[in-house]
Amino acid sequence: MKKIVYMIVGVMALLACQKQQSHEAEYVVQVSLGGWHSPDYTAEQVIGRIDTVSQLIPVKKVIIGWSQDKEIYRQVGDYLHDRGIRMLLWLPVFAETEEVCENTPAVDLWGQVPTNYDLAAGEGFRFNCPSDPQNAANVVAVYDSLFSDCGFDGVFIDRIRTQSFVSGVSGVLGCGCPLCVERFAAEGVDIQAVKAEFETQGDAFFSVSGYTPVEGFSFKNPVAAAFFKAKGQVVSSSVAAIADSLRSRGLEVGMDLYAPFMAPFVGQDYTILAGHADFIKPMLYRQTFAPAGMGFEYDLLRKALPAATGYPDFKMDVDFLHTQLEAMEPYSCAKYPGIEINYRPVVAPTSPEYISESLKAVLSHGFDGAVLSWNIMEAPLSHLEPLKQKDK
Repeated sequence: MKKIVYMIVGVMALLACQKQQSHEAEYVVQVSLGGWHSPDYTAEQVIGRIDTVSQLIPVKKVIIGWSQDKEIYRQVGDYLHDRGIRMLLWLPVFAETEEVCENTPAVDLWGQVPTNYDLAAGEGFRFNCPSDPQNAANVVAVYDSLFSDCGFDGVFIDRIRTQSFVSGVSGVLGCGCPLCVERFAAEGVDIQAVKAEFETQGDAFFSVSGYTPVEGFSFKNPVAAAFFKAKGQVVSSSVAAIADSLRSRGLEVGMDLYAPFMAPFVGQDYTILAGHADFIKPMLYRQTFAPAGMGFEYDLLRKALPAATGYPDFKMDVDFLHTQLEAMEPYSCAKYPGIEINYRPVVAPTSPEYISESLKAVLSHGFDGAVLSWNIMEAPLSHLEPLKQKDK
């Protein structure tokens, strides 16, 4: 009898292994149209590039936005839907919305608006308060009024965080408006006590005693630990409410996230967010020298906090990439890590070799697939060649 049981278990394990091996990764492609103004590309150009990529890999979703030109979405959507590809609107939430709606800005714990980071036109990274219910309502209203009749299958929400270390310490010690102070208090955190502790301790407020990929950084100061835990709750629960509102409209919702090791500083709690998303896209950008770039953000942290202790010398190599992929594994929603495939001098100096290395690492973890970020229209043809090597 035992032999029969062992044989059945063995067969089941073999079948499970074969099923896992036969799983074909799915790809999501991002198309940046360049802000709210008229699109930087024509529908024909977008369709042509997606068609080229689709001949190399199985494209399942296209994230596109956030121009207000409805016609480009309708034309691209017709092409995609004829091929069974889903189209998601790329929608910013807590930043880049000043052109289409009025919002209450986020402030630091001292009531000052953090400096922004002007990457390009329409990308100023000016952040709004995550607690103001009108800010949240405005974002959903933007979808309803500008995009609900364009044929979208879902929404990919971006800028779902606070400012980062691009604004120094002020960027991450917020939001400190009265609404947020109330919400922090509900989480057991007294913002006046946080301010006093930081003003007394300085950089040491941020010192850590260790780091693991799954647990992240361990703050030495219990006040700092409590603050960032509460910040994750305050920001991420607001994002969750927006996601739920969009999903109630029958829309698939994806989320743009910082890499796991930096996410707590900007208020992104993966556990909360993954519970309200159809899929998450951690930005695992090792060759991006702009907001969300892993090395870029980590260098800014260390420069802003020269006297803080305990922060390791992370090398942005493929081994570190694997640690971030491992940190994603516990979450139950679909996971599509994002790697930058576009090329911009200085900002994103990627290469075919880098893309090949990153794709191989991402696919080795058996996730649902990968997001080719952050603008397929800026990817040189040489950068598309590694896509042919996806199974090697």
